[in-house]
Amino acid sequence: MQDRGVPHGGGLGAGGENLLYLTDAQLRKGIEAMFFAYRGFTADPDRILARHGYGRAHHRAVHFINRWPGTTVNNLLSILGVTKQSLNRVLRTLIDDGLVESRVGTRDKRERNLYLTADGAALERALSDAQRARMRAAYRQAGPEAVAGFREVLEAMMDPELRRQFEGAAETVE
Repeated sequence: MQDRGVPHGGGLGAGGENLLYLTDAQLRKGIEAMFFAYRGFTADPDRILARHGYGRAHHRAVHFINRWPGTTVNNLLSILGVTKQSLNRVLRTLIDDGLVESRVGTRDKRERNLYLTADGAALERALSDAQRARMRAAYRQAGPEAVAGFREVLEAMMDPELRRQFEGAAETVE
């Protein structure tokens, strides 16, 4: 199979000669790098989660409940892109284990607002500390230009509606 160059943005010189072309082999290498990076990124949290009998779905729920205390179940469904049945299983476990509290909505009594308990916040902190340490080390090694480029690539890969959600969340980062 012939390796075709795939145009990929890039800066344009006077005659357009500086376009960046990536071969299929280079793109495959990038895909593999994403797989292995994700494996490394989730390895430490997976070990912490396993000690509690939890999986990555629990991690994602705890992360976003921490990020937006009081978020509704419907909002969490939208963020996570999972089925209501799947999320309910995860939330039931987290609530039963005393990590998440579900409160009746103040504006709409049918809504359930989600909050981490002190134990839930401690678990979230342990999980995010592990991931921040790995990211911090990688960012330091790669340097500021690579970090900015990496973020641009990640954002460009997001679906537009998720990118808008991410950009809104980025504005609330301390």
